[in-house]
Amino acid sequence: MKVDLVTQMAKPTVLDRLIGWAHPGLGLQRHYQRQLLARAYLAAGPGDSWKPRRSTASANTDHKADAAMLRAKSRFLIQNVEYIAAGMNARVAHMVGTGIVPKWGGRDGEALKALWSKWVKVADADGVHDLYGLQAAAARAMDADGEVLVRLRARKATDDLPVPLQLQVLEIDWLDSDRMRSDNGNEVINGKEYDALGKCVAYYLWDQHPGDNKLLKTRGMTSKRVPASQIIHLFAPTRPGQARGFPRLSPVIPRVRDLQLLEDAELARKNLEGRLSVLASGDVASMANPMEGGQIGGTGGANDRGDLGALAGGAITKLPPGLNITVVEPKAAPGFVDYCKYNIGLICAGGGFTYEWATGDMTRVNFSSARIRQNDIRREIEQTQWLTLVPMLCDRICREFVGYAELAGVVRQRAQYTLEHSTPKWDHVNPKQDIDADLAEIAGGMSSISEKLRRRGYDPETVFAELEKDIKGLQARGIWDALVMLLKGKETRDSQGNDPQPNDAPGNDA
Repeated sequence: MKVDLVTQMAKPTVLDRLIGWAHPGLGLQRHYQRQLLARAYLAAGPGDSWKPRRSTASANTDHKADAAMLRAKSRFLIQNVEYIAAGMNARVAHMVGTGIVPKWGGRDGEALKALWSKWVKVADADGVHDLYGLQAAAARAMDADGEVLVRLRARKATDDLPVPLQLQVLEIDWLDSDRMRSDNGNEVINGKEYDALGKCVAYYLWDQHPGDNKLLKTRGMTSKRVPASQIIHLFAPTRPGQARGFPRLSPVIPRVRDLQLLEDAELARKNLEGRLSVLASGDVASMANPMEGGQIGGTGGANDRGDLGALAGGAITKLPPGLNITVVEPKAAPGFVDYCKYNIGLICAGGGFTYEWATGDMTRVNFSSARIRQNDIRREIEQTQWLTLVPMLCDRICREFVGYAELAGVVRQRAQYTLEHSTPKWDHVNPKQDIDADLAEIAGGMSSISEKLRRRGYDPETVFAELEKDIKGLQARGIWDALVMLLKGKETRDSQGNDPQPNDAPGNDA
């Protein structure tokens, strides 16, 4: 119907023909303007009445309008909805795990590595976590709130720290998002100050969390300017020019809310279903008054509310003549569980975690589906690790660590080093098959041993050093040759297919 309407509007009318006969140029112009109504995309045609909100607004305008409410709802869902909390915790466990660990190399690599191992334990300004605990806290806040601040706190030499630097993770509430002006002529947008080139040069932070419930709060509290060199602003931008982040759960908040309302209604229906209700009609004058302790069939009358008394359990009750009894039995509505699973699956997909992570329900998973889904979610997690966490958080912390170490004189000036990071290793659905695939890539020259070790979360230099030490130790004890023979025997047994295979491994599917 919409296509016919647009096509009809594009056709010349009698008036168009008359104007074209009298004034051909004007007629052609009218015809051209009518042809513009014939849109290539139906959604852009005049027959589609859907108009998105703030369709031309920038990402920063959207953030100014919606971020605070989205953040409040996201926190509520994480705190009160079980599968949301489990899914978000699983994301942090896979993104950070026990830590994204730097690998120091170069001329001063060993000195920095030794200094780093000491500083990691005292890096938290609040004294709660070590550095890798701060990584997890920052990643969790970034997912929940969309963004998080990490403030660099310079310390004195008398604080007796390996490096005079500590870190403080701050919720984004510390940023004065309503601040829109500066004292030096720079532009301030949502609490961030930009210079003439558009570079962020400062943040405006409160002295305390605005949501703190303190008896003596500072009246007329104002935010203070903090140079950008002292702040790490961690968020994952999704639009060009975006300067602030949105919660990870933003797309699924309405669906979670609706599903929670449905579950509440189902719980209320279950409560009614578990209760026996009786409707009585006819002459109830002879019914007992329950306020006087009577029972159905006793003497006395029903009370004014129509309450006929309690039913005696396991008893046979005589009813007065002319009294009709109807038992109300609520019927269960089918499909509730399937509908909930369907919606939770969509919520998990939008939230960035798997249904199995969120619910622990593995009934719908086999070997193939688990492997495919893990590969998909792994790519998304690795994208967040290497495009957000490593460059914006981990690299920045390491550079600041070296800079403060140089200022303190604990390493040489202009230290020469290389830096790589190892992310948490991934568990494998079929370890033997994955190891065989890795070895085949190494043998074919398509990958290196070091790369495969890094992909599994290991430091290649540490592994090689341990292997060298182990082999020399085994040779010194005279058991290296025996171990090689045992390994060769195992390879022979594997090639003969004597080792058991998983029932649902590829190739064993019915």
